[in-house]
Amino acid sequence: MKKRINYLLLPFVLMSVFTACQGGAVEEVNDPMAAKKEILPIIGNRDVQYTTKNGREIVDTIYHTMPNFAYLNQDSVMKTSKEFEGKIKVVDFFFTHCPSICPPMTAQMRRLNMNTKDVAKHLEFLSFSIDPERDNPTRLREYIKEKDIHATNWNFFTGEEDATHQLAKEFFNGAERNKEIAGGFGHTPYFILVDKEGYPRGIYDGTNPDEVDKLESDIRKLLKLEYKVK
Repeated sequence: MKKRINYLLLPFVLMSVFTACQGGAVEEVNDPMAAKKEILPIIGNRDVQYTTKNGREIVDTIYHTMPNFAYLNQDSVMKTSKEFEGKIKVVDFFFTHCPSICPPMTAQMRRLNMNTKDVAKHLEFLSFSIDPERDNPTRLREYIKEKDIHATNWNFFTGEEDATHQLAKEFFNGAERNKEIAGGFGHTPYFILVDKEGYPRGIYDGTNPDEVDKLESDIRKLLKLEYKVK
């Protein structure tokens, strides 16, 4: 039997719920991510699967992972989520004509990218445009030049609008077309940290330098855990 529990941003509640609700009936909890959670929480929905083995009820916790995707990048190259497996990822959603939160978000992402050049081989930055009608690969290249971005591990993506807005939700962001908002779109400012196995590990306000500094610190925690990088 499988049951979905939505514990967004409540990574340590699950075990207490089992204890309180099961009243000792559950003999064993199988959580292969327990060690990772001690370093950083795993955020998002999770599935709970109950099985019986040798007369003992076992609870398996199955965590939310990064959704699959396929998008054109700024060089008109189709990239898929599979290509980023085994790397730590920082994900955000933006559009190049955004007059409000996108400029500081891009500036903070650029700063983070520069501050992590020493670990670039383990780290990828993924920025998805929510306005593909205007943000074709040519425009994305112009934007990269305008923002003085020089990075080999940062992809700017464009793809189908509705699918991208749904993808934003999968990454704990919101995005919508809205004529009442300057620029024609509304969206949230969050940077999402994803580990090399595709598990989301943190949400950070991309307009807040202190939050982005915290993101860098958490990236380095994951690097130490998963790659033994000091």
